[in-house]
Amino acid sequence: MYKNILMPVDVFEMDLSDKAVRHAASLAKAEGASITLVNILPASSRSLLRGFNADIKKFEEYMTAESGKKMNELKRLFDIAPENIHSMVRFGNVRDEIIKLSKDGKYDANVIGSKNPSISTHLLGSNAESILRYATIPVLVVR
Repeated sequence: MYKNILMPVDVFEMDLSDKAVRHAASLAKAEGASITLVNILPASSRSLLRGFNADIKKFEEYMTAESGKKMNELKRLFDIAPENIHSMVRFGNVRDEIIKLSKDGKYDANVIGSKNPSISTHLLGSNAESILRYATIPVLVVR
């Protein structure tokens, strides 16, 4: 049923991904699926910082490298074959990037970690809620 699972992660807030990792790994093992970890970093506001273009590029390269290192560490938590775990780093809005990836047809399901609820987000974290609302593929939200 599921062959390619998309798992958004915040590598700078690993507590959020802990339980989701176990669920994604279990689903992947049961289905013989691969998992793609994706870390979405905020896009630099180039219009505001146009005089610092070289610095922005260096910063984005640094953040991409750091995210890659942390995702490699995260890969070790999965108890599935390493060749079945892929990773990518994107820049942009979390919801928009996940929805875009979900619609491109490569993925069959999303597994998302969610923060504990607060007054402002009621039942889910705001990103998880938005992804759940707009996704075109099944979404498993893990707390």
